[in-house]
Amino acid sequence: MHNPVRNTSREPDPLANTLPPLIVADLDGTLLHDAEVFEDRDISERSIRAIERAHDAGSRFVIATARPVSTGLRFAEQLPVDAVIYLNGALIDFDPAHSNFDTLTSGAVPNDGSLIKIGFPSRRACEVCLDLLSAIPELRIGIVMDDVRYTNFDISVYWKTQTFRYTDFHDVPDGVADKITIFPEPDQWDLLHPLIPDDFEISVSEGVMWMLMNPEANKQHAMRFVCDRFDIPAEQTVAFGDDLIDITMMQTAGRGIAVSNANPAVLAIADEVCPPNNEDGVAQWIESRLQ
Repeated sequence: MHNPVRNTSREPDPLANTLPPLIVADLDGTLLHDAEVFEDRDISERSIRAIERAHDAGSRFVIATARPVSTGLRFAEQLPVDAVIYLNGALIDFDPAHSNFDTLTSGAVPNDGSLIKIGFPSRRACEVCLDLLSAIPELRIGIVMDDVRYTNFDISVYWKTQTFRYTDFHDVPDGVADKITIFPEPDQWDLLHPLIPDDFEISVSEGVMWMLMNPEANKQHAMRFVCDRFDIPAEQTVAFGDDLIDITMMQTAGRGIAVSNANPAVLAIADEVCPPNNEDGVAQWIESRLQ
């Protein structure tokens, strides 16, 4: 077992040895075990039990993932979650106990505030895709909207089970898009970066996939939204992560904890480092505060 390592960039805090009122955790690379293919990544029984015990002890639990509903919902169904942040914050579900795939992907937003959607018009997304392709014709790019991926390439090279439709970006339906995804080749990175319009924010997942999103669709903003909804100060939260897109969320939390397999930049900003995802690091951290 790895010994926790404190980052001295912050003052000591009261969450050091207690179970917080709110725990937020990323999925891939953090809570889930690794697997040869994306679809086989899974959560262990140990992690499920630890989160259930924490929830029974009074801690709210929130998933914050880059995954869409199609691949993230099953984990929400296995855990006692109080909210789920999908698509890095483009979709927030505050009623996971009563949500299903159809309600989450219909494109409709209930008036009761149970579902929050933060995106941009699909027409604007198409304009951006066409502009980028005019500059880099071989670019692999797509639009994610209501859990369908409208792309110019076969996404099964990355995901075997996600729904996609080929498009030339002239036939995408009207609606609120969640994000634009791009898989640039290494020699396209420098060309691509200055072409991204100012009304989009760039994040990179697992060093491969670029995501262009509404600037307010991020894990940090979503976590603050969750804290406000649950009336829990951000300073009383703990957030677990492993990738660059988790950094601002971890810095916003009262205590940001990196799994030891995290990106070096994430390890550098963490208040604490717990064991790796494949050793149930999140569960070990929770268990140590339940004893």
